[in-house]
Amino acid sequence: MSISTQSAALILTIPFIGTTLGSACVFLMKGELSRRLEHFLLGFASGVMTAAAVWSLLLPSIDQSAAEGMGKLAAIPAAIGVAAGMLALLGLDNLIPHLHLNSESPEGVHSELSRKAMLCLAVTIHNIPEGMAPGILIAGLMTGSDGMTIGAALTLAIGLAIQNFPEGAVISMPLAGGGTGKLRAFVLGTLSGAVEPLAGILTVFFAASFVSMMPLFLSFAAGAMLYVVVEELIPEASGNDGSDFGTTGFGFGFILMMILDKVFG
Repeated sequence: MSISTQSAALILTIPFIGTTLGSACVFLMKGELSRRLEHFLLGFASGVMTAAAVWSLLLPSIDQSAAEGMGKLAAIPAAIGVAAGMLALLGLDNLIPHLHLNSESPEGVHSELSRKAMLCLAVTIHNIPEGMAPGILIAGLMTGSDGMTIGAALTLAIGLAIQNFPEGAVISMPLAGGGTGKLRAFVLGTLSGAVEPLAGILTVFFAASFVSMMPLFLSFAAGAMLYVVVEELIPEASGNDGSDFGTTGFGFGFILMMILDKVFG
């Protein structure tokens, strides 16, 4: 099954739209973002990303390897891809200076502007795999890979947009609550998601050139997404006294994305 340029562009843009709409919530806020709501939203985002990594990326990766005759070893390429994806994000986390959500400013970061820039950089880094994921599915459609459908790519993009909505709000609203102007907080939250369509476009061109490695690309994106969930979102969702709200949010997000993938994928 092929895909038109217009459809591909729409799918790559949908996750970024979710970030933008979430960031726009800053214009509706009356005070600071409730910590319980923040925990729930982060947990929700974690659940969506985990389900998307499993159903939209890992399982198709294993299925493709099985279709190529790997039999009981079909999970090996997926395992290699997951490990590579997690190591890649680990490397970015350690090579590029940035600040995690709700963290105190590290030594040497004295200005509020520097702190905001590092927060946005952190989210930008973690949005890279979210841009890669639909890009890989689109590359699969363009090259005729088995098991790839427009419905699956669209479902993944919508799921990521749903996940990005609370993520955008969690960036822009605390910034505004900390004294940043609402317009600037909105712009910073939106810019954190701008890397997604760019990463998606680059992935399409790269992955389409290495069709035989599609199972590795799918699982690489899954591993990168899982790294973000475990290293960033879950700890923030369960920090302090918010574990119940974070866990509840995770459950809602996971179930929603699972249903979306099986119904429309």
